[in-house]
Amino acid sequence: MEINLQPGLTGEKQERVTDSNTAIKYGSGDVPVFATPALVGLMEGASINAVDKYLPDGFCTVGISIRISHTAATPIGLTVTARAELVEVDGRRLVFKVEGFDEREKVGEGTHERFIVQMDKFMRKNLSKQNKN
Repeated sequence: MEINLQPGLTGEKQERVTDSNTAIKYGSGDVPVFATPALVGLMEGASINAVDKYLPDGFCTVGISIRISHTAATPIGLTVTARAELVEVDGRRLVFKVEGFDEREKVGEGTHERFIVQMDKFMRKNLSKQNKN
Protein backbone atom coordinates (compact mmCIF):
# COMPACT_ATOMS: atom_id res chain seq x y z
CA MET A 1 0.00 0.00 0.00
CA GLU A 2 1.36 3.42 -0.92
CA ILE A 3 1.42 6.12 1.72
CA ASN A 4 2.02 9.63 0.40
CA LEU A 5 2.76 12.13 3.17
CA GLN A 6 4.27 15.50 2.33
CA PRO A 7 6.31 17.88 4.49
CA GLY A 8 4.33 20.79 5.90
CA LEU A 9 1.68 18.80 7.79
CA THR A 10 1.19 20.16 11.31
CA GLY A 11 -0.37 19.01 14.55
CA GLU A 12 -0.88 20.26 18.09
CA LYS A 13 -1.60 18.84 21.51
CA GLN A 14 -2.26 20.70 24.78
CA GLU A 15 -2.07 19.76 28.43
CA ARG A 16 -2.76 21.73 31.59
CA VAL A 17 -0.03 21.44 34.22
CA THR A 18 -1.31 19.65 37.32
CA ASP A 19 0.20 17.66 40.17
CA SER A 20 0.00 14.56 37.95
CA ASN A 21 2.45 15.74 35.27
CA THR A 22 5.13 17.51 37.32
CA ALA A 23 8.78 16.60 37.60
CA ILE A 24 8.08 15.43 41.15
CA LYS A 25 5.38 12.99 39.99
CA TYR A 26 7.54 11.63 37.13
CA GLY A 27 10.57 11.33 39.39
CA SER A 28 12.56 13.50 36.99
CA GLY A 29 13.13 16.38 39.40
CA ASP A 30 12.31 17.91 42.75
CA VAL A 31 10.17 20.90 41.74
CA PRO A 32 6.44 21.16 40.94
CA VAL A 33 6.75 22.22 37.29
CA PHE A 34 5.84 20.50 33.99
CA ALA A 35 8.11 17.47 33.66
CA THR A 36 10.46 17.00 30.74
CA PRO A 37 9.06 13.48 30.13
CA ALA A 38 5.57 15.04 29.97
CA LEU A 39 6.83 17.55 27.39
CA VAL A 40 8.30 14.70 25.35
CA GLY A 41 4.95 12.89 25.39
CA LEU A 42 3.11 16.04 24.40
CA MET A 43 5.49 16.60 21.47
CA GLU A 44 5.03 12.99 20.36
CA GLY A 45 1.26 13.46 20.55
CA ALA A 46 1.43 16.59 18.40
CA SER A 47 3.46 14.65 15.83
CA ILE A 48 0.89 11.85 15.80
CA ASN A 49 -1.88 14.42 15.36
CA ALA A 50 -0.07 15.83 12.32
CA VAL A 51 -0.09 12.60 10.30
CA ASP A 52 -2.31 9.84 11.69
CA LYS A 53 -5.46 11.05 9.94
CA TYR A 54 -3.65 10.64 6.59
CA LEU A 55 -2.60 7.02 7.19
CA PRO A 56 -4.61 4.10 5.81
CA ASP A 57 -6.62 1.94 8.20
CA GLY A 58 -4.38 -0.47 10.06
CA PHE A 59 -1.32 1.80 10.00
CA CYS A 60 0.11 4.07 12.69
CA THR A 61 3.42 5.63 13.62
CA VAL A 62 5.81 4.73 16.42
CA GLY A 63 8.43 7.00 17.93
CA ILE A 64 12.03 6.03 17.26
CA SER A 65 14.03 9.10 18.31
CA ILE A 66 13.59 12.45 20.02
CA ARG A 67 16.10 15.21 20.71
CA ILE A 68 14.75 18.19 22.62
CA SER A 69 15.82 21.05 24.82
CA HIS A 70 13.46 21.90 27.67
CA THR A 71 14.40 25.55 28.06
CA ALA A 72 11.82 27.04 30.45
CA ALA A 73 9.78 25.76 33.38
CA THR A 74 5.98 25.87 33.44
CA PRO A 75 4.21 26.02 36.83
CA ILE A 76 1.03 24.25 37.85
CA GLY A 77 -2.06 25.96 36.44
CA LEU A 78 -0.67 26.99 33.07
CA THR A 79 -1.21 25.07 29.82
CA VAL A 80 1.55 23.71 27.61
CA THR A 81 0.93 23.44 23.86
CA ALA A 82 3.15 21.30 21.67
CA ARG A 83 3.34 21.92 17.93
CA ALA A 84 4.83 19.57 15.38
CA GLU A 85 5.60 20.09 11.72
CA LEU A 86 6.53 17.26 9.38
CA VAL A 87 9.79 18.41 7.78
CA GLU A 88 11.13 15.25 6.12
CA VAL A 89 9.71 12.05 4.67
CA ASP A 90 12.16 9.23 3.87
CA GLY A 91 10.11 6.18 2.96
CA ARG A 92 8.39 5.17 6.18
CA ARG A 93 10.65 7.39 8.36
CA LEU A 94 9.16 10.76 9.31
CA VAL A 95 11.05 13.70 10.85
CA PHE A 96 9.26 16.46 12.76
CA LYS A 97 10.29 19.85 14.07
CA VAL A 98 8.70 20.08 17.52
CA GLU A 99 8.17 23.06 19.82
CA GLY A 100 6.46 23.63 23.15
CA PHE A 101 4.91 26.82 24.50
CA ASP A 102 3.08 27.91 27.62
CA GLU A 103 1.05 31.09 27.89
CA ARG A 104 4.21 33.11 28.57
CA GLU A 105 7.01 31.77 26.35
CA LYS A 106 8.58 28.97 24.32
CA VAL A 107 9.49 26.17 26.73
CA GLY A 108 11.18 23.67 24.43
CA GLU A 109 12.15 22.65 20.92
CA GLY A 110 13.80 19.88 19.00
CA THR A 111 13.35 17.10 16.47
CA HIS A 112 11.38 13.89 16.62
CA GLU A 113 11.44 10.86 14.33
CA ARG A 114 8.61 8.40 13.87
CA PHE A 115 8.27 5.31 11.70
CA ILE A 116 5.12 4.18 9.88
CA VAL A 117 4.16 0.61 10.79
CA GLN A 118 1.37 -1.80 9.99
CA MET A 119 -0.24 -2.29 13.42
CA ASP A 120 -1.06 -5.99 13.29
CA LYS A 121 2.38 -6.96 11.94
CA PHE A 122 4.10 -4.70 14.49
CA MET A 123 2.10 -6.19 17.38
CA ARG A 124 2.65 -9.80 16.25
CA LYS A 125 6.40 -9.22 16.29
CA ASN A 126 6.19 -7.40 19.62
CA LEU A 127 4.04 -10.05 21.30
CA SER A 128 6.35 -12.82 20.10
CA LYS A 129 8.84 -11.53 22.69
CA GLN A 130 6.55 -12.91 25.41
CA ASN A 131 6.98 -16.44 24.11
CA LYS A 132 10.79 -16.42 23.95
CA ASN A 133 12.83 -17.64 26.92
